[in-house]
Amino acid sequence: MPTLPVLRDGIARVNRAPVILVCVFVATLAAALPFSMMMRDALQAHLGSSMMAEQLAGGVNVQWWSEFTDQAGTLGKTFQPGIIGFAAVLDNLSAFADGDARATPLLWLGAGYLLLWLFLAGGILDRYARARSTRPYEFFAACGVYFARFLRMAPFIALAYYVVFAVVHPFLFERLFVELTRDVTVERTAFFIRLLLYVIFGVLLALVSVVFDYAKVRAVVEDRRSMIGAIAAGARFARRHAAAVVALYVMTGCLFVALLAIYAIAAPGAGSTGAGVWFGLLIGQLYLLGRLWIRLVFYASETALFQSRLAHTGYIASAPVARREPPIVENAL
Repeated sequence: MPTLPVLRDGIARVNRAPVILVCVFVATLAAALPFSMMMRDALQAHLGSSMMAEQLAGGVNVQWWSEFTDQAGTLGKTFQPGIIGFAAVLDNLSAFADGDARATPLLWLGAGYLLLWLFLAGGILDRYARARSTRPYEFFAACGVYFARFLRMAPFIALAYYVVFAVVHPFLFERLFVELTRDVTVERTAFFIRLLLYVIFGVLLALVSVVFDYAKVRAVVEDRRSMIGAIAAGARFARRHAAAVVALYVMTGCLFVALLAIYAIAAPGAGSTGAGVWFGLLIGQLYLLGRLWIRLVFYASETALFQSRLAHTGYIASAPVARREPPIVENAL
């Protein structure tokens, strides 16, 4: 199957299972809720019923904001102007590309969120691989089965990303960049050299992501028990079908770039008040929903590509999960 029909197939699989998108969206909000409540309590304790609280209700006060971040704890220091609108996207991309450290609470939040996705990934891939409706008990049974297996894959994933960020990143930007620009006198030349290193770093990250994505797909579709074997099989598939894998990754990435462009235009700034605040909140949630939809499209289209090359649509090695009757019914029989 050509790559574009594979992408359309992946989009169709996601759109035919809107409950998964809604559940992932709710789970994402639930994961962030405890930290949001802690931030709300910190802001409420700092403002109280002061006149500053009334002023802030009508707009942003940069002086107060600076004072709050200076006095706040570790979590409160994350309440920066960079969290507003599209600035948050740029801040995250910059921190990701430069390997900047984040506050400890955010690291814990990220780790918990990754663990949540690791649990849901098995059920999501199972649903998209079967290309048919599955009942809740089937979905969560698949989540439980593959979560135990993906936990065995997690150390290899962590090791790969550790090497990329802790070894490759410093080598590219702290050693190689310095060597390449040692005698450079034109700032534009240095900029393009750094841009090239960003591209190399991004390609390495994409390679790691693709290998482990297809490892999970093969683990689910072929019902693999060995995660080392699944990783090796995912790498083999990515190598043998490199053109299709790269084309699909680029096309799905273009969806994300298009979403970023739309959000950059629609996201309100810091001066919003009244109804503008609620509009900004709505735009932000729609952006989050779009990001989750694209992430699910990644999963579904990769599954569709694998099935189109080595299996067939709807094929999955594991047998359907039979629903057990309640004990009272079994005793009556």
